[in-house]
Order: sequence, then C-alpha cells, then structure tokens
Amino acid sequence: MKNNLIALLFISLLCSCDKELDVQPESQITAASYWKTQEDVTGAKSGMYARFRNFTNFNLYYLGESRSEIMGTGILNADFRIPYFQNRLHKITAPGPDWGTIYTVIHDINLILKYTPAIAFTSESAKNTILAEAYTMRAYLYFVLVRTWGGTPMLLEPTESSDPETIYKPRASEEEMFKLITDDLAKALELFPANTYPTRRGAWSKPAANALKGDVYLWIAKRRNGGEAALNTALAALQEVQKSDVALLPNFADVFSYTNKGNKEIVFAVRYQDLEAINNYSGDMYIRDSDLPPGTDAATLQKIGLGGGMNWWAPSETMRKQFTTDDKRKDKSFVEIYGKDAQGKATFYTSIMTKFSGFIDANGRRFLDDVIIYRYADVLLMIAEAKNALGQDPATEINLVRQRAYGDQFEKHRFVSTTKAANDDAILKERLFELAFEGKRWWDLVRFNKAFDLVPSLADRKGQTNLLLFPLSETVMSRNSKLVQNPGYE
Repeated sequence: MKNNLIALLFISLLCSCDKELDVQPESQITAASYWKTQEDVTGAKSGMYARFRNFTNFNLYYLGESRSEIMGTGILNADFRIPYFQNRLHKITAPGPDWGTIYTVIHDINLILKYTPAIAFTSESAKNTILAEAYTMRAYLYFVLVRTWGGTPMLLEPTESSDPETIYKPRASEEEMFKLITDDLAKALELFPANTYPTRRGAWSKPAANALKGDVYLWIAKRRNGGEAALNTALAALQEVQKSDVALLPNFADVFSYTNKGNKEIVFAVRYQDLEAINNYSGDMYIRDSDLPPGTDAATLQKIGLGGGMNWWAPSETMRKQFTTDDKRKDKSFVEIYGKDAQGKATFYTSIMTKFSGFIDANGRRFLDDVIIYRYADVLLMIAEAKNALGQDPATEINLVRQRAYGDQFEKHRFVSTTKAANDDAILKERLFELAFEGKRWWDLVRFNKAFDLVPSLADRKGQTNLLLFPLSETVMSRNSKLVQNPGYE
C-alpha cells in the first residue's frame, strides 16, 4: 500500500509538467525530500510507466498507424482525423498528437537516471534493473520522436531550473539522436541482470530491449545507410529474444484475450487495468449497439457481441480486401458490418476492429486491453526482414507465422524464397496481416520504402519525401523560438 501511495504522490508531484517542452522545474523541496530510498525510486518508476500509458492511449496509433493504408473513417463524424488518413497534415493542432506527452515521460526518466545511482538498494540487481528500464524507455521514446519528426530537442537531464536555455533547446540532428538511442540501449543491456521477463510482461526487460535494438538497427540499416553491419547487429539482437521464455501461441485470438494478458507471446505490453485507465483507441474503433444498421445478420451480431465504444476510426477497404477467407487472423482483426437497402440487398455499412475488444461485465463492454509494444510474431518477422536483407533465406520465420494463421490450409500459403525484392514484399504484407492495429504499419511502410507505393493518398505525390515526417504543431513552434518547422509544412 505504501508503495502505491508513494507512486501516486510522485505522479501528482510531476503533474505540473506541461506539454511541448514547457516543463516546469521540480522544486528544491521535492528533490531534497523525495529521492532518498529504494521505495522512492520504485514509486518514480511506477509514475514513468503511468505517463507512458498516457502516450500509448492515442498518440502511438496516430503516429504509427493513422497515415498508413489500413485506417479510415467510421460512421461518426471524425473530421479532425481525416487529414491523417489523407496525408494532408499542416501544423497540427489539437486534438492531434504532438510530442508533449513524450517529453513528459522523458523528464521522469531523466529524474530516475540522475538520482537513482546514489540511493542505497537492497541489491545492486534491483537498482540496475530500474536503471536499465529507464534507459530502454528513453531509447524507445527518442526512436518514436526521430521516426516521426526527424531531429527533435534532445534532453538528457531533468528540468530543475527555470533557465530558458535549459528548458528550450534547438532540434538535434538525426545522427545525434540515433547515437543517443544506441548508447542508451547498450547501457540498458549491460545493466539488465538476466534474460527474463517481469510479472505479466508489463515492463521493459532484457528481451524487450533486444527487440527494440533489432527494430532500431533495422531502421539504421534501411533508412540511414547502416549497411550489413547494422543488419547483423539487428539480427543478433532479435535472435537473443528467441533465447528467452517466449513462443507463438497456437491460437492467434488467444494472444489478445483479455483473460490471457502477459502470455508467452508478449515481449512487452503496456498494462491497462480497471480503475486506472481505459484504452480509448480500442473503444474508438468498435460500435455501439444503437449504431448498428437494421438488418444486421445474426452471424455478424454474434461476432460483435455486446456493443460499445464509438466508431470514429475504421479498418479501410484497402486493407480488408487483402485478407483471404482462410486466414484465421481476419475475424480477430476486423469485422465488416452490412445493413440492407430498401430492396433487401446487403450493403456495406462500416467495419470495426476486433483485435482489442476488451471484456464485458455488468457495466457493458470495457476497453481495458493492453497495448502491445513487442510480441514474438513481430520479432520473427523482423528476423525474416534482416535475413532477407543479408541475402539469407527468411522462409523459416515467415512460415512459423503463416502456419498459425492458416492452420490446415497452410500448404497453400507456404512461403518459398525467390528474389530479395519479392521476399521483402511478402514480409511487409505478412506484417500487415499479423500486426494490423498494433501501431506499426506507418513505420513499416517507411522502413521498407513503400509508403508512396501502397498508401492511396500518397500515390500521386511520389518524390515528396517531406511527407514521411509529421509537421511540428503550432503550439510546439510558438513555445520554442529555436525550433524550425519541417520542410513543406512552413
């Protein structure tokens, strides 16, 4: 109980932190009185994860999914989302994403990294684990930042001064940011004491840090001319994940079951629990019973179950039509809803995302699904990607994923390696089928250099590579005069 109270106190102390790098300095009293014991650090870590959960609630999907070909509007008015789906962004204003929530978490991380080393712990292993989690979290967040906006301000110390020179910094280069990301991961992997998972896999661990390292070095190899050295580093890190207690579950649907959180396929997921937070993204892609059209057939009603949420977002037709009927992932990823016209003919109405559909209790449908950051199927497909880029056969990893997806129909879908380009196309498509709605697709398209080929709204804008980055929001720009807008969004 004391730990929980300390964690809540720490979170409340930090709530004065505003967005867009307008971070209020921590008071001297807070720094002097709080950072004394192992319990203080544990509470600070809880606060860090709570803030990170706030980021994953919406922004992760805006940044990692909304601009891809798999998202579209639902039946409810979502005008503010349309620019994302159409890739017509310009100086984003609320309610769209900015980097404020990310830098708030980075501030929490920097406090942990500054004060933890001097505090006595019952074991060095416990201290090192917390430091490793903080370094990994910072690496992940800067990786999100650099892929989304390019170079951004690089803060390595907590904001404990009102000096504008400390608070407001210019944008770092992408090279500087990737140096920080890889350095933080190296420190984290050295500090993690064992290749094991925490309870319910709801925190960063050595396997999760290696999954992130593989992801980072694939990006370095394919977007920053890192070459074979980066590919080999990525492959080695991802293969380290395979040595941990991880496996594909036999049934795809079980990976996402509310009653099966923290299962052996999960490498790291952000925990959502009752009375703490709800996953609004999941709820915004479902549908209320009252919004279902007359004539919805019984089979569809059975798949949907009790309604809930709001159908603001919807799986796009571009994505839906790519699934085959014998792919077991289809119904657990989305459901198409049809009504009937005046002549009784079935007509398409909308679609909903069913991968994360929460659970039902006396209060209705509750969207408390964890947000999965990495899972083993993702790792396998990244291994296949690295192998293919290195001229190795990626068939083993692709077929492990397909065997589960197609069951007794697998032989029709068995992957056989051909050319490097064709293999890459197959891997990217498999990632669509396997990882839809997990906040991965936009970054996958950019990493594979396929955004302008596969996103309909970008098809007639090839060569406008500035569109691969988000604009800085007007709020961000107005608060920091040292920032320069991304090209094409001035």
